[in-house]
Amino acid sequence: MGTLLDAFALIAFVGGEPAAPAVRQLLPGGDCAIPTVNLAEAGQRLFRVSDVRREELEQVVGSLPIDVVPFTRPHAWRAAELRAAHYRRADSAVSLADCCLVAVATPADRVATADPAVLRMAEAEGIGTIALPRP
Repeated sequence: MGTLLDAFALIAFVGGEPAAPAVRQLLPGGDCAIPTVNLAEAGQRLFRVSDVRREELEQVVGSLPIDVVPFTRPHAWRAAELRAAHYRRADSAVSLADCCLVAVATPADRVATADPAVLRMAEAEGIGTIALPRP
């Protein structure tokens, strides 16, 4: 796979947010991907807070050099293990979608996010990281 984008990265790119240039720099490498769970997370957020419609988002995502990675049963079990191991409300409030992102990653991949808790979780699991600018 290569570089796995979280929902924040796609939202930032589509919405022209401050992290958009950093995401744009990752795309020419041709190794970017987003798990289906994180695509759904980005979609629901954009549909709720912007005027982006499904058809438009499908066209944008379809035009980008981003693979969409299916989320499988082994990924689900791994995500459950990750959330059990890394979730702490006070200092590591990783969401289930965050854990799904890291569950799909392999040690050869990198996770691109602005979320410090996700960066720490990925690093603790031996996954490379790319810290995107925070809003």
